[in-house]
Amino acid sequence: MKSLLKLKKIILALIIMTFLASNFSPVLANELPYDTYNYNYYEDIVYTPAAYIPSGSISGTQLVYEGEALGVFSNPRDICKTPEGDVVIADTGNNRIIILDSKMTKVIKVIESFDNQGENDSFSFPTGVCVSIKNELYVADSYKNRIVVFDKDYKLVKIIKNPSSEILEDGYVFTPLKVSVDYADRVFCIAQNMFEGIMVFENNGEFIGFIGTIEVKISLWEKFWKRIATKEERSNQRLFIPTEFTGIDIDDDGFVYASNIDENGIQAIRRLNPRGQDVIKKGRNENLGGDLQVDGFTKYSGASQITDVVYRQKGMYSLLDRKRGRVFTYDHEGNLLYIFGGLGTQEGTFVTPVAIENIGDTIIVLDANRAEILTFVETEYGNLINEAVGLRYDGDETKAVQLWEKVLRLDENNELAYIGIGKAYLTSGEYIKAMEYLKKGMSSEYYSIAFRRYRNEVLKENMSYILTGLVLLVVVITVGRRIYRRRKGINKERGLLDD
Repeated sequence: MKSLLKLKKIILALIIMTFLASNFSPVLANELPYDTYNYNYYEDIVYTPAAYIPSGSISGTQLVYEGEALGVFSNPRDICKTPEGDVVIADTGNNRIIILDSKMTKVIKVIESFDNQGENDSFSFPTGVCVSIKNELYVADSYKNRIVVFDKDYKLVKIIKNPSSEILEDGYVFTPLKVSVDYADRVFCIAQNMFEGIMVFENNGEFIGFIGTIEVKISLWEKFWKRIATKEERSNQRLFIPTEFTGIDIDDDGFVYASNIDENGIQAIRRLNPRGQDVIKKGRNENLGGDLQVDGFTKYSGASQITDVVYRQKGMYSLLDRKRGRVFTYDHEGNLLYIFGGLGTQEGTFVTPVAIENIGDTIIVLDANRAEILTFVETEYGNLINEAVGLRYDGDETKAVQLWEKVLRLDENNELAYIGIGKAYLTSGEYIKAMEYLKKGMSSEYYSIAFRRYRNEVLKENMSYILTGLVLLVVVITVGRRIYRRRKGINKERGLLDD
């Protein structure tokens, strides 16, 4: 009897494990529903191992709150994480904010209404959320034209609304879409139809100005055409207005990462310092716009449309492309590290990706149409790159060498790995090896540095021999001239040479 009961328990455990595995086990890299690739020095597509693979999805139907089913998400528009790693969802269509634990299996809190000075208040189409380092929750309550702030116990702290300033147009209607907060509790807000830049508010809610205006460049031909065109032709011409930002995040040092849709596909991300200046670094191809080319993507031709950004760690950040469902990750120098994701209905693909966040080593993407959070875990390949880039960010090129060598075993075409190893040899003074790897990595800049240092080292080591050789050469030349002149004079005296 006991053995039968034990057998039943084992069978039940196996059934549960099978169910969990079917819902949460990562997809194998060779079973991915999309290609993973990067670009080489010549900007050609090079297929790579997967850096991240799908590991499951979370929907409202899987969750329970206070003994009842949470229900389907409706057009969710944003996600963020708390300092503890919990996940906050703007369930926009349901006019509620949902807080999940870091594993996204337990609902911590659902905010559908709140006390506002003794009166019951609620949201109307909340589209943006963020949590400050003080654990205060900020909600962009779009249709009520305000930013609502809660404390760590989800009690109302303040409401930011009706910004007033001489620089705002008369009758301006404040419609916040995305919100983020720095370490000093300054609030940065992307607002609808606000082309002057990102709106900035002090911690007391006072509007103080804009940062990060994106200037639109007009060609000489477009300027000339605008002068000679008729009124009807000018009305049909595209408006040259600054581009709106689409996503925002802030790193630990207070730098603002802001994404935008760049129709030229060149720069869709900016890193703004406290003065509002873009100080982002661009890689060797000087492209921060997602896909460099659209060959092979004829169905979705055109530049990537970056809809959100997440700052991760050690200078790395990821961009979310809503056009092809790609996630692009860059290092602090603007080098493209890896690409994954795609559009579709299979596991790990998106229909309408709107927001991206990272929880530890996991990247999560919110899909508004599917009303789900899709999760991706790093592979060995992705982990090696992340760790190596982190060491390089900390200035420890030498420790990164072993990791880059492992990367090359998995992907012999990874130019960034060659450059990483080459820079380590350059730092340690092994210039011949440095040149070897930097040449394979197609880094003309660092190859030139290695060659120059190698040349200087050779000259320094052999300077005494070179100087001795030069002195001997001068002596030989001088003596040779004297001998030549003497013989020439003797021959003249003997009449062997003409005058």
